[in-house]
Amino acid sequence: MKQTVFEIKSNVLLAKNTYEMVLLGDTSALSAPGQFVNIQLDGFFLRRPISVCDYTDGVLTLIYKVVGKGTEKMCKMQPGEKLDILVGLGNGFDTAKSGDSPVLLGGGAGVPPMYNLCKKLLAEGKKVTVILGFNGTDEIFYEDKFKALGVETIVTTADGSYGVKGFVTDALKTLSYSYFYTCGPEPMLKAIDAVATTSGQLSFEERMGCGFGACMGCTCETKYGNKRICKDGPVLVREEIIW
Repeated sequence: MKQTVFEIKSNVLLAKNTYEMVLLGDTSALSAPGQFVNIQLDGFFLRRPISVCDYTDGVLTLIYKVVGKGTEKMCKMQPGEKLDILVGLGNGFDTAKSGDSPVLLGGGAGVPPMYNLCKKLLAEGKKVTVILGFNGTDEIFYEDKFKALGVETIVTTADGSYGVKGFVTDALKTLSYSYFYTCGPEPMLKAIDAVATTSGQLSFEERMGCGFGACMGCTCETKYGNKRICKDGPVLVREEIIW
């Protein structure tokens, strides 16, 4: 973990209530796809945890949804403004277990961490399929980004307005795959666990105080004892989860 000051390069609307923020700064503390950052905002006591969408040397990309006063403040920030950010939090995804043909499932705000994970798996020579789930057409983002990577990209919408009508699980049932990775709301993760035919890794969203394991506020019970979502997670292996 490293505390770093980043400068906003761009902050643009991608879809309904969903923004992409690109920042310039030290990204050396990031080591795995699926990690997150914790952002300090003036006027707010607790930092805001946001999953990492992508990163390169000196460039950090975050995608966030406006759901409260903190993210509402973020969406109004302009290029050139600076943010105090804790970088390199969480364990991230382990790509060593993926097999030859993993499937990635992202639901809404759970889509962003799938992007850097997809790039890493492709660099390792894996055949990747991506399933992106949204409520409707107005919420879809990054479909074009995934397709530009050359992977099979399936979009599902709950209202049937675009792509496959239904949920990510409806598309998953039609596929053959070696392993799965997923991030999204807990009901989606639980539904995936109910139909998946392989082992996999699931990234959980949880309210947290410190973001680095000190306050114990995001502790959850697993088959192997209590784990802190912010430090021992947010990624858990399917076999250890207690629903």
